[in-house]
Amino acid sequence: MTLVNKFYPFDKIIIIYALLMVLIIITFGRPLTDYTDEILLYLLAAAVSFLIAMFVDESKGRWAMLVRLIYSGVLFAFFYRITSGTMFLLFDRFLDYQIVGLEQAIYGVSLTLYIDEHLLTPVVTEILSFSYFCYYPMVPVFMFTLFFKRDYDILKHFLAAASLTYFVSYLLFFLYPVEGPRWHFAGQYLNQIDGYFFRYLVEVVIDNSAVRGGCMPSSHTGIAILIMMYCFKHYPLWGRILLPIVIGLSLGTIWGRFHYVSDVYVGAAIAIAAYYLVQKKYPAWTADEYKLLNEQKLKADYVS
Repeated sequence: MTLVNKFYPFDKIIIIYALLMVLIIITFGRPLTDYTDEILLYLLAAAVSFLIAMFVDESKGRWAMLVRLIYSGVLFAFFYRITSGTMFLLFDRFLDYQIVGLEQAIYGVSLTLYIDEHLLTPVVTEILSFSYFCYYPMVPVFMFTLFFKRDYDILKHFLAAASLTYFVSYLLFFLYPVEGPRWHFAGQYLNQIDGYFFRYLVEVVIDNSAVRGGCMPSSHTGIAILIMMYCFKHYPLWGRILLPIVIGLSLGTIWGRFHYVSDVYVGAAIAIAAYYLVQKKYPAWTADEYKLLNEQKLKADYVS
């Protein structure tokens, strides 16, 4: 297999994103010494992706295939954490006031404050918190399920769309930095959000892993919608099961004070655009790979 054919579309997207971030940081990061860690981490991620694509031979067995495909999911989380260091690459403050003003003009109220004052109930909070928490196992469960079902082509296809969804979202984090209503309205809420079990779990995860900023767009919503769309296409029953969960997750991001309504809309739009772009372009992106596989099959048939 030639050098080009060793790389799947998601490998190329990962490497391009990592190197693009290095270029952006070098161009706009001032003083540049403040961004040394981020530059090194992005270069490391690009190198890891390159080396895995080049030297992990998935034909050697299931463990090799697992590393070859699932490494990308680890990098998605890795890249998310790095965004905290580039949040103010272009701006010196969060821009929540613009979104708050826009939504106030559209809806006549700030929805997060309206929910706080008029709608909060522990039962609804717990239901939406359960849906929101489902995001965290959703991505690995979906990926590992495809892997163990040996639906490798679907997994590769999904990883290309997920890469686009995540990385467009991560770029917008610093292109339009927003911290979210949880921080922006801190001190203005009249009530504490009380739930039962899942509200507590969500708070633990957010407190220990969330990046302050990274609110516009809601990548949680985008990826959940993307997984649901792949399920409806290939596993309709799973799609029907996920539909109410994804709706609850989207509402839960607003109810839980993690996102504005605008974040949810933009996250959904990015995921839908990524899905249809990959649906349209994936055959062209992998034409050389399938041509080579067919040639190898023809040679094997001829020899036999």
